Amino acid sequence: MINLTTPALLFPATSLLLLAYTNRFLVLAQLIRNLQNQGQNDERGLVIRQILNLRKRIVLTRYMQALGVSSFIMCAISMYLIFVDCNRWAEVFFGISLMLLVASLLVSLWEIMISTRAIEITLEDMAQKLEKRGILVE
Repeated sequence: MINLTTPALLFPATSLLLLAYTNRFLVLAQLIRNLQNQGQNDERGLVIRQILNLRKRIVLTRYMQALGVSSFIMCAISMYLIFVDCNRWAEVFFGISLMLLVASLLVSLWEIMISTRAIEITLEDMAQKLEKRGILVE
């Protein structure tokens, strides 16, 4: 049996998670703006490869945020149900809240894996440029 403080424990964690997701979204927006400037220069090959990567990351960030917000809402409903003495339903909604939070974290992990690929693409491009100049030899 859960009491009112059990779902309340999730509020700070979920709030911080949503803040982190918002920061990720803002970083992606900044990357896209920077990429737009690069696309006007001579780095179009790199830009094309990064665009595909960024599109996936934006979609995943949207899902992360939606799952996180849904978890937050289910947690709030769970607290309300405890308040009106519907403990069985409160447990169900709290369980759903936890599952949504875990799903959000798994999507976040997926997005992190894709973002590391973006770094690899940039490093490959930098290495190719240095090799052309004779600076980097593997």
